Amino acid sequence: MGRIFEVRKHAMFARWDRMAKQFTRIGKEIAIAVKAGGPDPATNPALRRCFQNAKSVNMPKDRVEAAIKRAQGKEMENYEEILYEGYAPHGVAVLVETATDNHVRTVANVKSHFTKGHGTLGNNGSVSFQFKKMGVFKLKPEGLNMDDLELELIDHGLEEMGEGTGEHDEPVIVLRVMFPDFGNMQKALEEKGITPISSEIEWIPTSTVELSEEQAQDVLKLVDRLEQDEDVQKVFHNLK
Repeated sequence: MGRIFEVRKHAMFARWDRMAKQFTRIGKEIAIAVKAGGPDPATNPALRRCFQNAKSVNMPKDRVEAAIKRAQGKEMENYEEILYEGYAPHGVAVLVETATDNHVRTVANVKSHFTKGHGTLGNNGSVSFQFKKMGVFKLKPEGLNMDDLELELIDHGLEEMGEGTGEHDEPVIVLRVMFPDFGNMQKALEEKGITPISSEIEWIPTSTVELSEEQAQDVLKLVDRLEQDEDVQKVFHNLK
């Protein structure tokens, strides 16, 4: 175990600088979850995950309830989830998750961001092979024995476990599972009475690129540009 492998948190763990962006992102996730599985969190694991993540960023309860209500309305936009792949300056691989009601607008904007940031938008599969799609759960360490928990969760798909930091740099326990085991881990934690601080689907790089600070800033400027786009949900990269 020990400190879990992390790349720069700036983008890898979607630590948005603007609270409004966080609320918008989670609001879209709620809409997608409700459309797919209904408004009852007891029977909709994806919606329960959204609730956990809303709580982790202090999203007001009335904002969450309003998002659910909008998702049930006839006038609600149908969001399409699209993954874009490309390269930032200096050969850094970038994945951009979007949720959009207008894919023509979104692809044009994403392409523009890459071009202005001196990067290149690629084709499907050109970058994603350098990442693993994984479920990432963050837990409060209080009252948990990491050795015992690791043994208990291996049968539920646990791939990696270690120490990390949360939204406010507080210590957390980080669990990772391959994407197909996300539901199994979510159910196992619920059965043990453990409520995660957050539970996300993330793209974890299989290897990282180390750059000078000046070169890294070139990459992070592009990441900033992408994250500020209204259709972008999360940005992942393999910058160390």
